[in-house]
Amino acid sequence: MSDNNEEPKIIVDEDWKSQVAREKEQIHNAPAEDDQPEAPEMGEFPPANILVFISMLGSQAMAALGLMADPLSGEVNANRPLAKHCIDMLGVLEEKTKGNLTEDEAGHLRDALHQLRMVYVQTENMANETPKPTDPPSSIELP
Repeated sequence: MSDNNEEPKIIVDEDWKSQVAREKEQIHNAPAEDDQPEAPEMGEFPPANILVFISMLGSQAMAALGLMADPLSGEVNANRPLAKHCIDMLGVLEEKTKGNLTEDEAGHLRDALHQLRMVYVQTENMANETPKPTDPPSSIELP
């Protein structure tokens, strides 16, 4: 047998984060393809981030509470179970991202949740109140 005194050769792969960054830059700088469908009359979409996601769920909750008109029909339709679901989804988001958001993101989420919960309770109280019939005037004075 012969002694092999060669040390194993270590191959260091290129940093994968810089590779991903280069690929994202290439995609971003690539010319737009003509065959991609454009969003109908929507304009440009905002960047995908947590603040946009919070705003999107918050807007859905507000619309479901009857605070906003449907952008397509112009009608105001309240759907309290959907509103509760959207608010609950924001609560789940807050719970699952605790400690992973910036101060601004966490504050935005906390404020949105607080406001939506307060409006939900107010609209629930209004829905549960029975309108009191107005008392007829005790006497009618004629001129």
